[in-house]
Amino acid sequence: MSHIRQIVAISLLSISGIASASTFTFSGNFINQTDVARVDFSVASNATNVRLWTDSFQANATNPNGTNFDPITALWNTSTGALISQNDDNSSINSSTQTYYDSGFSLATLAAGDYFFTVAAFNNFAAGTNISGGFQFDGLAPIAIGLFNQPANSGNARGSFWRVNLDGVDNATGPVNPSAVPLPGAVWLFGTAIAGFAGFSRRKTV
Repeated sequence: MSHIRQIVAISLLSISGIASASTFTFSGNFINQTDVARVDFSVASNATNVRLWTDSFQANATNPNGTNFDPITALWNTSTGALISQNDDNSSINSSTQTYYDSGFSLATLAAGDYFFTVAAFNNFAAGTNISGGFQFDGLAPIAIGLFNQPANSGNARGSFWRVNLDGVDNATGPVNPSAVPLPGAVWLFGTAIAGFAGFSRRKTV
């Protein structure tokens, strides 16, 4: 059975406006090489031009967090748990912010439904064609991500930071489902004292 480590301490959500086909951004930090981050999302009707990508591998104008672990990503069907696709390197999805080892998908079409997107450290690929099979690092002794010597990306790329972006989707939720604490101005602050950190932002697509 898959045990996806849901890494978050603080997640901030702005709900000042409701809009479809928005862009969502989530970020956080891994602790160990066995960690997997999960983002759930949905499309209300058959969608076109859906993009899901990381832009956290190497420092750039939008990522001041240095060089980080080599991310690999996977797309799953929430209802069935089926693996739709997984990717190692694809830095062409949003080339203005991605760097060489970033990952993700650019989907010409995606049927209405509920999905989730996972990020793991190379080479922690899915262990089978369903999430019930878990990931290849499941059961291994945890190694601090800063000490983990990735098979295809050794050397200095050992930072813990990850960030994912989704656009063309109608809704997305971060790595946990904590209780909400209402705050003034229609802003909710979610939080529990869980190791690690994750941030969330929502930008209306122009």
